[in-house]
Amino acid sequence: MSTEDEIRTASQQFYAALNDMANGDASAMSEIWSHDAVVTAMHPVGGRHVGWDEVRDSFQQVAQIASEGRIRLDDQMIQVTGAMAYEIGSERGQARFAGQQVTLDHRVTNIYRREKDSWKIVHHHTDISSAMLDVLKGIQTKT
Repeated sequence: MSTEDEIRTASQQFYAALNDMANGDASAMSEIWSHDAVVTAMHPVGGRHVGWDEVRDSFQQVAQIASEGRIRLDDQMIQVTGAMAYEIGSERGQARFAGQQVTLDHRVTNIYRREKDSWKIVHHHTDISSAMLDVLKGIQTKT
């Protein structure tokens, strides 16, 4: 298997885990993410999460309000340099967050690093989603 194919497989694992998260279960994220203190995520709702504990918690928080999600990566482009690789593309799909249907259409960058015999994601960054921010604002005003 070529290195690019290995990244494509890691990406498929990440998007399978992201779909699980969009249906209420973020546990599969643990398998594809590096557990390093320097991993980072910048989600469609803004903010920056640094370190595996923060990144894991951010996915778990979204999973608590997510259901009926289907997310795919379109227009994938992969670049590999040594033990690091990145992919860019567009995340598209839909999900319910706190019961509200949201359409997803974001540009995305994912960075992978070889760890032992597999590729682990070390960074995930998407565009800001005003639709998801509106849902969060609605949740915050209810509390």
